[in-house]
Amino acid sequence: MTNRMIELSDGPAALSVRLDQLVIEREEQPEITVPLEDIACLVVAHPRISFTHSVLSGLAKHGAGFVVCNERFLPTGMLLPLEGHSTQAERFEIQAEAPVPVRKRVWQQIVRAKVRAQGRLIARVRGDDRGLFMLADRVRSGDPSNIEARASRLYWPALFPEGKFLRNPDAEDQNRFLNYGYAILRAIVARAICAAGLHPSLRLHHHHRNNAFCLADDLMEPFRPLVDAAVLRLCDEHGADAPLDKATKAVLFEALYGKFTLDGETRSLFDILAHTAASLAGVFIGSATELALPEL
Repeated sequence: MTNRMIELSDGPAALSVRLDQLVIEREEQPEITVPLEDIACLVVAHPRISFTHSVLSGLAKHGAGFVVCNERFLPTGMLLPLEGHSTQAERFEIQAEAPVPVRKRVWQQIVRAKVRAQGRLIARVRGDDRGLFMLADRVRSGDPSNIEARASRLYWPALFPEGKFLRNPDAEDQNRFLNYGYAILRAIVARAICAAGLHPSLRLHHHHRNNAFCLADDLMEPFRPLVDAAVLRLCDEHGADAPLDKATKAVLFEALYGKFTLDGETRSLFDILAHTAASLAGVFIGSATELALPEL
């Protein structure tokens, strides 16, 4: 599997499947085919893109995500496979019955890794970590002191010091880029969770009755600074009011194609997320006590 991410937003297209290949047809352009098994995520962001049932079922069969965007080119929906692991039902049951202390301990590890990742990014771009490393060391089981939120109040002003930046998903500034990058990251994380035989809606921390991907929102937290770094570069080069177009989205996609180190080995983000999700499954079934989280 080569884990390709495909984004279609620059014009009408007809999608179908032929011989286990995604077929992309556009007017007055050569036909494009991509093996379904090579696709990690397909993002559809144009109102005149049509697709057959075989596209959706084929992507699900091969464990790929399908993301739909609205008229602002921001992701609004996601389709993921319901099965794909030999012990899925058993793992769902164990996951649903995971004791609260186990969930709190895992959330502690996630928050600590997230704050450290934020600190590394701020130290790299601003010269010092603004106290984030110290906060990371103070995260306790379940994060009862809400270190995550306290770190956020230090992190965002340091990352975007011009003006008074607020993380507001509805704002028309760099929040648009963050929204898009996070949505793609969320789809990749949810895919890894499903591949590990876990259910993306059975949470560790995040909860909302309308959120079908609570666990994906939990597990993606330490990886958000990857998107943040790409958005910072976009804003430095083109400004926060740059259009969310094919060029800017390509920068966000590129940030998720990097190589990172885990356990002394260089891996793609897809490999690392698969390893992280598998380690979470190990925590639930009792074969591991720690998540496998990289220092990005």
